[in-house]
Amino acid sequence: MSALVTGFPGFIGRRLVRRLVDDGERVIALVEKKMVDTARSVGGERMEVIGGDIAERHLGLDDDTWRRLTGEVTHVFHLAAIYDLAVPVEIAQRVNVDGTGNVLELCRAAPNLERLAYVSTAYVAGTRELMDRVPTTILRPAIVVGDSRTGETEKFDGPYYILRTISTAARLRRAVVQFGRSAATFNVVPVDYVVAALAVAGRASETAGETLHLVDPDPLTTRELVVMLSREYAHREPRGRVPPRAVQRALRFRAIREAFGGAPPESIAYLNHPVSFDTRRAVELLAPHDLRPPKFGDYVAPMVAFFREHSDDESYSPRR
Repeated sequence: MSALVTGFPGFIGRRLVRRLVDDGERVIALVEKKMVDTARSVGGERMEVIGGDIAERHLGLDDDTWRRLTGEVTHVFHLAAIYDLAVPVEIAQRVNVDGTGNVLELCRAAPNLERLAYVSTAYVAGTRELMDRVPTTILRPAIVVGDSRTGETEKFDGPYYILRTISTAARLRRAVVQFGRSAATFNVVPVDYVVAALAVAGRASETAGETLHLVDPDPLTTRELVVMLSREYAHREPRGRVPPRAVQRALRFRAIREAFGGAPPESIAYLNHPVSFDTRRAVELLAPHDLRPPKFGDYVAPMVAFFREHSDDESYSPRR
């Protein structure tokens, strides 16, 4: 097996490459040219790093490298994307849409390709991928948080914005308030589950042609999430409630955003969106590999502990 991985040395990509290399696979990481030295220092000698750009035709590679990759690659793990909710649509189109098209171009040119594992998100839907011409497994994770055992994460966004709010209230000795639509589900999964599912589903024969939602089969409501985080961090229950529109309006002011860890106004939608996902197929195919998403209550303690230890470290702040 010769695997091409995009999205290295990102949070998920770094862990996936480590898993594939430990499994004895040959791994080639396609990274931004400005990240080549960093990627090589992270990846070490057990993998190959190539500078390129998924947003360019032929992935920004010279003709010789393109021909070599299309001849060698048997598996592609496409993780590279922009996840910033506030990114301009033109940039999202260039990277997330056009970039995926350029990766598909390589897949269609690779005669030995056995599988494309494409990491999407649970919050999209559609069937416009070239699954009839490229052997594909689509994996759609929910919001990815830190390791379920250690709590380790790369940046404090998503539900960590809620933790930042709770920590600020605790520091100011104010009540922790409930915000968001209380009955709406808030779906998170830990990174170690996502990486394990990627490594398995991207290579197992039974997952070819499947779209798997890597989500919690029994997700918490927004209220339950805030209650569990407040209990773990501040040892008390939330009191009162702030309407989500008021929170969204307040986050349009830079000073308020910065006070709460840089939370973009767009993030409030995740607290108000009453959506559920069908996990039966993912459970059916991954359970034989001993893969099931852990319950949030089983890893909330290490998640909060890691946040508490590193909450003042600017390197964990979402970059703008």
